[in-house]
Amino acid sequence: MPWTWNAWPWDADPDAVRKDVALAHEDFTGSGRVRGTVRPVVGESWRRSARLGIDPDGVSPRIELSGSDLADYRDAHPLAATLPLLRRLLLDTAPGPQIVAVGDAAGRLLWVEGDHRLRSKAEDMRFVEGANWHERSAGTNAPGIALALDHEVQVFASEHFARSVQPWSCSAAPLHDPDTGALLGVLDITGEDLVASPQALALVRAAATAAEMELRARRIAGVLPGPRPSPDDPARVPDHLMLEVLGRDGARLTVDGRATELSARHSEILLLLSSAPRGLSGAALGARLHERDSAPVTVRAEMSRLRRLIGHDLLASRPYRLLCPLPTDADTVRERLSGGDRTGALRAYRGPVLPGSEAPGVIEIREGLDAELIGALDGEKDPRALLAWAEHPEWRDDPRVLSAVLRSLDPDSPSHAALRGRLRWLGE
Repeated sequence: MPWTWNAWPWDADPDAVRKDVALAHEDFTGSGRVRGTVRPVVGESWRRSARLGIDPDGVSPRIELSGSDLADYRDAHPLAATLPLLRRLLLDTAPGPQIVAVGDAAGRLLWVEGDHRLRSKAEDMRFVEGANWHERSAGTNAPGIALALDHEVQVFASEHFARSVQPWSCSAAPLHDPDTGALLGVLDITGEDLVASPQALALVRAAATAAEMELRARRIAGVLPGPRPSPDDPARVPDHLMLEVLGRDGARLTVDGRATELSARHSEILLLLSSAPRGLSGAALGARLHERDSAPVTVRAEMSRLRRLIGHDLLASRPYRLLCPLPTDADTVRERLSGGDRTGALRAYRGPVLPGSEAPGVIEIREGLDAELIGALDGEKDPRALLAWAEHPEWRDDPRVLSAVLRSLDPDSPSHAALRGRLRWLGE
């Protein structure tokens, strides 16, 4: 399911999604079975909420910090330094009324700001500073799942486990220490349907990344202290590491000049761990691999085989994590895009990320990179570069790319006419 973390795909009807999930929620609270069109990430959260004894009719998150205790804790928290940036990104230019919340790694909301009307309404469900909105405390909600699975996620309306929260929607992303990858907290926007749109999740993800980079910049400038050294830091980092995943169903891992061809499942695992610096629990890794096919025992077995194959110097457990950064050829494409080198990015793009994989986490990485590449076309001005994109083997039959190239080419040029014909042929 390619929209695991998004509330709905781009072409869906939110009202239809709301009604379908509401019926499934009523069914689940009566039978304990997840049926109907429920996203796996939501269905699994419902199950966890039920196992934790959360009452869907009586959720009341605990107020764990208040008064001077809350003020002192916030002042000392590293995320306090990111508040001015997050306000500019998410409040000053907000497309509509919304609440922005920043919580700590335990799920306690430290700052809740934004639209006054919405904040007043949110007080009725204790969405306030000092309240704990971890999944363990409040059931299925975006900040809670983001912390439980260490991944950005949306929860839309009736997807919430507690009925009192179902009038709301939210998008959230975890916040990490930029140097160690340690989980620092969570960033969330809460409001009406608009905050569950695909654009909203992309905005929250970008804002979380910007906040982490703000922390790094302040450390470099000496404004903030650096992270404490971890006992898990490896004794030796290989001289050369690279994971090649573009256009390959099985990745190639290169360590100190030695290349190893990986199976499809080991390729997925290493790619997912490379994008989670602090690591993933067995449940979180299983969810990214495939919700129902990756029981914890299966994940453990695959990790044991992978460790025997590539050695113990790269992998650690509890949680599963890489002991040093593992760059990928997909990262190379992103770096060139961010540097404005669109032609170089195209040359480095050898195909989709693990194109044969159906793992939800891999699909997200694959589609995210493709979206970045297609988005970059709108800023390209060189006709030769644009035509190179349109003739690239991976893109020449993609209507999204052809449409983007046509928007940037001279409508009177022969190339524009030829591409219009190709796009029309694809449509037919």
